[in-house]
Amino acid sequence: MSTVLITGGTGKFGSVLVEHFCLKGMQVVFTSTSAEKIAEIVGAYAFKGKSIVGIQVDFSVENSVQSVIQDLLLNDISVDYLVNNARSLASLAIEPDGSVARKNFLDEYLLDVVVPYELTVALAKLGASRLKSVVNIGSQYGMVAANPALYTDHARQSPIQYGVAKAALVHLTKELAVRLAEQKIRVNCVAYGGVEGRVDEAFKARYATLVPNQRMLCEAEIPGPIEFLLSEASSAMTGQVICADGGWTIW
Repeated sequence: MSTVLITGGTGKFGSVLVEHFCLKGMQVVFTSTSAEKIAEIVGAYAFKGKSIVGIQVDFSVENSVQSVIQDLLLNDISVDYLVNNARSLASLAIEPDGSVARKNFLDEYLLDVVVPYELTVALAKLGASRLKSVVNIGSQYGMVAANPALYTDHARQSPIQYGVAKAALVHLTKELAVRLAEQKIRVNCVAYGGVEGRVDEAFKARYATLVPNQRMLCEAEIPGPIEFLLSEASSAMTGQVICADGGWTIW
């Protein structure tokens, strides 16, 4: 049975991915900062006979990646696929004047770039590593700047640190693809457009006028590109970014 490790497995994207790959019959290992959410999810899927393991970890803490690796080793789990998805909404805070505090900028960069780097390299270095494919969760705002027309208060509603960190994640994807090629580990990225769920109808209406598909993404559209990049169907692809954004970045 193949094993996929999904960081941030109880968030908006993560919960969708955990369910998808569980139903695909894979062993799913996921991380979360919440022991309560881990117990709830593991209980639900274990009851259905699915192989699922939750690891509680706060990636903002130093040596947190090493603790995840230790948990994997203690449980005799070898990871075939990695999805770097962990993030924190707290680091997206903006000051009243529209600026970003240094701590929030650094925290966003830590989770979006440094932690994916550390975890990918740590898994690749394991003596009996089975790691084959890595997918980093990016954003349209890592490809292009945020469009002010989408917001009623651009400076305060569109965190600049988010897009800057996601842009760095794109380059990390390319660097890791080169550096891990000798180990036959592929590294790719999916740059998603906005997904319905946390916005009001007025925001959705503005978004629709700015994208060729004339709508936001739905949660059911999240897993497809990742499943493709993890699978052998994408064996010719590494260091690439798939823009699953309804066409946002093409005009």
